[in-house]
Amino acid sequence: MNLRKRTGSVAGVIAMTSVLALTVSGCARGGDDGGDGAAASPGITDDSITLGITTPLSGPTAGPGTCTVAGIEAYFGAVNADGGVEFGDGMTRTVEIEALDDQYDPQQALANFQQLSGDVFAMTSGLGTPTNRAFREAAIDEEVPQVLIQTGDPIFSNEEESPWQLGFVPIYQNEGSAFGELLASSDEDLTVAILSQNDDYGEGYVAGFTEAIEGADNIEVVGELTYEATDTSVDAQLTELAATDADVFFNAMSITPLVISSLEKAQELGWEPSWFLPSNTSSPGAILQPGGAEAFPGVYSVSFAKAPASPEFAEDEDVQAFLSNLAEYADYPDVPPFPHCMWSYMIGATLEQAFQNMTEPTRENFMEELRNIQDFVAPLMLEGTAVDTTLDGQPAVSSVVVQKYNGTGYDTVDTFE
Repeated sequence: MNLRKRTGSVAGVIAMTSVLALTVSGCARGGDDGGDGAAASPGITDDSITLGITTPLSGPTAGPGTCTVAGIEAYFGAVNADGGVEFGDGMTRTVEIEALDDQYDPQQALANFQQLSGDVFAMTSGLGTPTNRAFREAAIDEEVPQVLIQTGDPIFSNEEESPWQLGFVPIYQNEGSAFGELLASSDEDLTVAILSQNDDYGEGYVAGFTEAIEGADNIEVVGELTYEATDTSVDAQLTELAATDADVFFNAMSITPLVISSLEKAQELGWEPSWFLPSNTSSPGAILQPGGAEAFPGVYSVSFAKAPASPEFAEDEDVQAFLSNLAEYADYPDVPPFPHCMWSYMIGATLEQAFQNMTEPTRENFMEELRNIQDFVAPLMLEGTAVDTTLDGQPAVSSVVVQKYNGTGYDTVDTFE
């Protein structure tokens, strides 16, 4: 599988061509109004629209980061091959992607945004809370859409605070709450140990979980520790929490290698609780199997996307089309081990919904139409979930289902076992 670091790619040439064409037209915001409409925003012409992504394509989070590009490339690659997107203004445009590597480093993410912002119509799909936060204020100042990004930080879905932003994946509180509700509804008396990332990511998961179990007489939190996203080991924290002998381990962790080592360390210590893992670090193939997760009585997570690796979806039409497009248009021939590939594919479909309703080639009109999508079941969405961008304070996807690892994939569950 190739990591796509497109600092000098064809997409970059396309973006530059668009800028030159817009400059020649002499319009103040870089576009041609066709004589009777609004001036086009940067990154869009009569023939194409260019989207920017800053995401980790190298380093510890390169696996999921690469997926944030691959899925959207797969979706729009197929759309472009079929002629492009028919916009609401009557123009048919191809969609070009320009992606840069930020290595999950906030300063590099800001530099990438500064490099891209004048050439792209919108920023989208990129992974990470600290990296997306790094250029949020700049995007607001420059009125550049930063939308359908892969972070559960609720600030991006608060329209008053973030008028040019919109998250895609459920906010962290929603995921933590879903698992807390599952435990609270159990007939068992359960003790819980918590390890969380010491930032908005970890705090959001813990806040949602603790609110959901508040007042539940059967749940007791017996230990709670944090770690830094820059840590290379959490062995000390695992050792301390294992001493509690908690029945359940709520592990709000975003770093793939640390999740694997945590699974291994718990087994080394002889501590075998049921686990909760966030949706972005619960991959069966990339995390659970290498970490020996089958040793635990249950590993739970939440999801809104069909998992191609699951036998349940082996013959699913959406999944088959997705895998075919992923191989053909994103140079990604393997079944993806991370959900981010599916999420970015859905992001492509959601963007297309907004594009189809745009009557003006402007960022302002795009944001209006993006915030007006309801009950859209994007390809690969699980039953019971849908895209709704009309709920202020919520991302495009706010509904999730709780799932339990079955050794190869996940089964949706209604009770804690």
